[in-house]
Amino acid sequence: MENTITLEEIQNFKGKYPKQLWYLFLVEMWERFCFYGMRGVLAFFMVDQLGLLEGKANLQYGAIQAFVYAFTFIGGIFADKILGFKKSLLFGGIIMILGNLLIAASPHDFFYYGITLSIIGTGFFKPNVSSMVGELYHEEDGRRDAGYGLFYAGINIGGMLGGAIPIYLGKNYSWSLCFLSSAIVMIIGVVTFLLTKKHLAPIGNSPLADALPSKRKTYEIAVYVGSLLVIPLIYIMVINSDFTDYFMYTIGAIAVGYFIFELVMIKDRNQQYKLLAAFIFIFGYFMFMAISEQSGGSLSLFAKDNLTNNLLFFNIDPNVVNNSINSLYVIIFSPLVGLLWIFMAKKKIEPNTVIKFGFSFVLLAIGFFIFYSARFFVNPEGLSSLNVFALGYLVYTLGELCIGPIGMSVITKLAPKRLFGMMMGLWFLSSAFGQLAAGKLGSEMSDANTGTTLMSKLIAYTDGYYQLALYSLIAGIVLIVSTSLIKKLMQEVK
Repeated sequence: MENTITLEEIQNFKGKYPKQLWYLFLVEMWERFCFYGMRGVLAFFMVDQLGLLEGKANLQYGAIQAFVYAFTFIGGIFADKILGFKKSLLFGGIIMILGNLLIAASPHDFFYYGITLSIIGTGFFKPNVSSMVGELYHEEDGRRDAGYGLFYAGINIGGMLGGAIPIYLGKNYSWSLCFLSSAIVMIIGVVTFLLTKKHLAPIGNSPLADALPSKRKTYEIAVYVGSLLVIPLIYIMVINSDFTDYFMYTIGAIAVGYFIFELVMIKDRNQQYKLLAAFIFIFGYFMFMAISEQSGGSLSLFAKDNLTNNLLFFNIDPNVVNNSINSLYVIIFSPLVGLLWIFMAKKKIEPNTVIKFGFSFVLLAIGFFIFYSARFFVNPEGLSSLNVFALGYLVYTLGELCIGPIGMSVITKLAPKRLFGMMMGLWFLSSAFGQLAAGKLGSEMSDANTGTTLMSKLIAYTDGYYQLALYSLIAGIVLIVSTSLIKKLMQEVK
């Protein structure tokens, strides 16, 4: 089929958003439902249904999440070099559907097998949609940030529904239904993509489009077959979280080595500085994730046993709140924060990207201080206030809004186009290390609980949140103090 639309036609769109953004928004929304659905039930299911101790469940949660994000790095490279974004996304989506259907067939028997497939599928799916969003805009188009802002809202509508519905189905009906719901929405996402991909025309086509068809076929088949061959390997590493550590440290060393190699190969000094600045943001994001990503691990287990069911005037499951309230806040406050930046820009007082990054850590610290303060709101049964918990999430989310959409956007501005996939991959990889570290931090909190009462668990977890708040505060201050140095590296990029 001939491409009927050119890249120029796509990028010269009228109005605020290109129509292609809405299609990508829908595809990503359903994928995020699937992803957050899995994330929200992982630790809970492992403790409640598979009988794991909380410390072990936290470590396994961190390992699984680390793999998901590490695979986005690998998937990003294959998409860049061989498959192109479209084929990569389709392959990943199909594998994710199979993973969820497998668990739905028998949650207790096939849990880890299905998770393994989900890891591979997400790796091929996840980095590509965000990269294609970047390509809808000219290098100089000021509307790009707004585009990522809208895209981010789509991610969170999926995240909110995915956080609430699967865990609710699992706890109240059946775990098979829980995982089946994720498979069904993923099917909707893949079908949506198949129906709308013609509007993307050249965006996301195979980079080997000009190669001999036979050569291209061989490379593509090699990627597909290779992905399936590593299934047993990933399965073994997911089951044993010690192996995960070795794998992650190896891939981390390779990734940083590859980054340094690309950095040295660029002869333009200014471009080198910009890549270094991008790397500082990526490292900052790793630290942010290590602290903030307690939601699927320790905060999920804390919500399971230590919170009441009363949120304002509603009676609601604390795990549904834990899984979904962050996304709900993002949907509500993301446009408001965007408007605040625009208002401040008009008044010439908008903080630069580095200050926003630093400020996100300060807000994250306040959020965790509020989680810590839950110990002062305990009722006679030893349960703490769900309202305080929700307030902690509100401040935590405002911190995330200073970093999430800006981070992706600034990476695409600082990296040269041919290194987009690698830098997006590094961004997700830093997230993988953050997840791994978050699991370890959560596990330490669980292990610090030497008693068997709800109160001893409450004290152990809230002590941990106090420590995380301190780490976050220090990181924020360091970033804000080093603003001028990082701005010099960023050159002309705002």
